[in-house]
Amino acid sequence: MIRIEGLVKSFGYTAVLQGIDLQVRDGEIVTVVGPNGAGKTTLLRILATLLKPTAGRVSINGLPLTSSDSEVRRHIGFVSHHPLIYGNLTVEENLRFYGQLYDVCPLQDRVDMLLELVALDGRRHSLAGTLSRGMQQRLSVARSIIHDPAVLLLDEPHTGLDQHATIMLQELLRSSTQSRTVVMTTHNLEQGLQLCDRLVVLAHGRLVFETEKASLTVAELQQAYWQHTAGEGGQGAIAQESARPEVS
Repeated sequence: MIRIEGLVKSFGYTAVLQGIDLQVRDGEIVTVVGPNGAGKTTLLRILATLLKPTAGRVSINGLPLTSSDSEVRRHIGFVSHHPLIYGNLTVEENLRFYGQLYDVCPLQDRVDMLLELVALDGRRHSLAGTLSRGMQQRLSVARSIIHDPAVLLLDEPHTGLDQHATIMLQELLRSSTQSRTVVMTTHNLEQGLQLCDRLVVLAHGRLVFETEKASLTVAELQQAYWQHTAGEGGQGAIAQESARPEVS
């Protein structure tokens, strides 16, 4: 479970997150959408222990983020629009490196299984830097779950992918998120709604709307999104997403 209470994050005099309260149940997938600058990436970077909150309390699987970062990170996998892989290492070497950080055992069996899962077994000896953007993102998913974390954080994982790569990544995420607690940010309302159990809208650093997946159609969600993000690029963001197949 993820528990967020009164979360505030400021950079200097600018408050990016302003009192976020959110609970994500075990095994639940929650999508966070909102305009650029709403605080989505900041929220996920705090959950990933990459940023310290200014105020408030956050716990993951009962561990407060004030605990040792290394202890909390064993429960977390993180995928962002930056793959966080080493281009001068091979595909297999990347997974072995991250697996050793988490003391994964038996490591080779886990690496082999994940390479098959992400359809990169045939590229295991290729330098990660030579892979296409879509392949790198698939490797990033494998990297994020090498230690079989209970929580998976996805920060706009589709960014920069063409339509074919996006479809492949969607299928991979569906298979890799089973039984995990997931928080995902995205600009694409339709994709976000497809993958989640619950969707929340973040605007002006606050959670302004929340719905269960079954409660809204995509068209109704677009309308609600615009209503709650007016003045922060909401309508323009919807029009932009409707005009292109890729996530930005």
